[in-house]
Amino acid sequence: MADFDAQPGRAPKVDLSASQREADEIDLYAGMSGVAGLVAGARTVEQLLADVAEFAGHAIPDVDGVSIALLQPGPAGPQIQMCAATDAFVADIDRIQYRELHEGPCITAMVTGRVSVSGSLGSDNRWPHFGGRVARMAVHSALSLPLIVDDDVIGAINAYARARDAFGDHAVELGSRFAVPAAVSVYNARLLAGARERTERLQRALGSRAVIDQAVGIIRSRSGGTAQEAFDRLKHLSQTDNVKLVEVAQHLVDEAVRRARARRDP
Repeated sequence: MADFDAQPGRAPKVDLSASQREADEIDLYAGMSGVAGLVAGARTVEQLLADVAEFAGHAIPDVDGVSIALLQPGPAGPQIQMCAATDAFVADIDRIQYRELHEGPCITAMVTGRVSVSGSLGSDNRWPHFGGRVARMAVHSALSLPLIVDDDVIGAINAYARARDAFGDHAVELGSRFAVPAAVSVYNARLLAGARERTERLQRALGSRAVIDQAVGIIRSRSGGTAQEAFDRLKHLSQTDNVKLVEVAQHLVDEAVRRARARRDP
């Protein structure tokens, strides 16, 4: 059984029949198989997270809505950001949790690295402001599962239900098992996206450098000066016109090409 933070004073959900447990295991297997089959390179991180949220909704019993939140770098340190939600009411709940009240099951799960469960949000003293606010939205149960890779929390899966005491030990166990491959899929997708972004930045930088070198060559051919003098001239044009250096260089190269074509084809 997974280690988790339960709401004090709430009784666990009544034990399930063998047939219901078997049906839940089948749903969990389908969800885990779906997550394992996701190919990060074939979709954006946002699309993959949306798929993970949908699979979580099938894998965890008695769920009415699911969201995926990730820790994102920020100027004041890591910040929690809701990245996918299966329903509009879930997005509203997470906005209240992260942007307005700064308390709730997901924040607790990310801070502690432990599953966080509540069966009656309105009476849960751990989050007195968040719980009452969400209970007035007719949502009473929450299950937050931290996404952990190499002992580092990278995010959380948040499941919500309108019923009270929707998530007992059985749901916690299934959710915890689902969160393991889900965390790996999310982590790999972010790694791939980061590598792709760095590659694209490098390609843009190399392209910019090539254009600047061409422009320096054009200026040198006209002035007879050194490469440094030509580059300084290019910088001066950029500062005078308040235009990016690469844009000035591109304009110079395009103009030179236009003139060359005009001379070739009078």
